[in-house]
Amino acid sequence: MAFKKRILVPPLIIITSIVLLILMFMVRPQPPQRAVERPPVLVDAVQVQTENVQFTVAAQGNVKPKHMTNIVTQVSGQVVEVSEQFVNGGFFKQGDVLLRIDPADYQVALQSAKAAHAQAQAALAEESARAKVAKDEWESLQLGEIPALGIREPQVASALAAVLSAEAAVDKAQRDLERTVIRAPFDGILQNKSADIGQFLTMNSTVGALYGSEVAEIRIPLSDRDLAYIDLPDNAQSGSFPKVVLTSTVAGQPTTWTGHLVRSEGVLDPQSRVIFGVVEVTDPYNQAGQTHGEPLRFGRFVEVAVEGIEVTNVIRLPRYALLADNSVWVVDNERRLQRKNVSIVRSEAQHVIIDDGLQAGDWVVLTQLTNALPSMKVRLVDDVATVDADHE
Repeated sequence: MAFKKRILVPPLIIITSIVLLILMFMVRPQPPQRAVERPPVLVDAVQVQTENVQFTVAAQGNVKPKHMTNIVTQVSGQVVEVSEQFVNGGFFKQGDVLLRIDPADYQVALQSAKAAHAQAQAALAEESARAKVAKDEWESLQLGEIPALGIREPQVASALAAVLSAEAAVDKAQRDLERTVIRAPFDGILQNKSADIGQFLTMNSTVGALYGSEVAEIRIPLSDRDLAYIDLPDNAQSGSFPKVVLTSTVAGQPTTWTGHLVRSEGVLDPQSRVIFGVVEVTDPYNQAGQTHGEPLRFGRFVEVAVEGIEVTNVIRLPRYALLADNSVWVVDNERRLQRKNVSIVRSEAQHVIIDDGLQAGDWVVLTQLTNALPSMKVRLVDDVATVDADHE
């Protein structure tokens, strides 16, 4: 019997220990509970200021000459002389000789015309003398009114017409002789040579294409939105033409030229619904001096920035700060979010220009918040930096 009692002692000790442990856990004092407070959301914000903004309108186009023409012969003959500059890419001043056609036949024709003119003048002098003699004889006979035929008026008129015709023939022969010398009609660069020495040219043969080198043009498309930001010239003086900066890469280096938007073509393109403006650049090949850092060669593709209108007291913000409904988050003095609707005067590739809805000194949130609510508490990066500096 004593043995059975000794067997029950260990389990009783274990059970008693467990019960005591449970009672101790139940009666031990509970530590005070702290409410977990989440810190306000940290946001990046910028304090906006008003500024004056000069708008620019971007476009692109190809450089072309303002004047271009095909040089065509007005007489026929063999080419007996060409200029040393009469090659593709050769430069000419207005009046420079491009080539000469054999003038021998035209010199002979001029001499013949002058001889015919002299004969006609002699015939006119003879008829005039006969008419005077006939008039004197008629008056001496006192036969009354003198008829036109009696004083040879028709013969004198015919001789006078022959003189005028001979003078016209001399003028034509003189012009034909002058046309054997083909000259440049304006300052330019020869784009295409199609005649050479020894070649026989008929009338209206093309000898080359000449591009004017005094002024280059770039034709740029302008949409209705673009027109709202530039002062498109309309019979304006040159001083009021909008300035234009052209950019392209020359020999691996970015290069710029300056020009002016001088006119529009005045008609909307029926397919693209844009109006084309024309930019002019003077002396593109630096023929009048070092006008540009590098020559602006015809055919080059350029990026164009047209100087637009200037707006005052506007605010420029990154596009990502703007919400879908044209509003922004603003942090007030209590570091709480407030939503403000803004008026956008222009949207650019990276920025928006705001003319109403914000004031100078407002803190505009740049961080893109997903679950933001009005009056939500936030922290600014500047606040965190200030606290860290105080701890140091």
